[in-house]
Amino acid sequence: MEEARAVLARLERIEALEREGGDAPSLLAELRELVREAAEWADRERDPRARAAAEALLVAGGRGTARDEVLLAHE
Repeated sequence: MEEARAVLARLERIEALEREGGDAPSLLAELRELVREAAEWADRERDPRARAAAEALLVAGGRGTARDEVLLAHE
């Protein structure tokens, strides 16, 4: 249950940032943490499909980090 609460709280922070016009780096940081927390939740639940999805997001996020930094530098 703790993992679910963490994910829901993170989603609320992301929504608040969007409403307040938060900057891209802040939103990206929150989204990365959301993926990390979702991966922890999937591990806790021991759901193979959820684990595979979370792993794919973590891998994709790792590849996107450098690209995000380049895009943000040009804003």
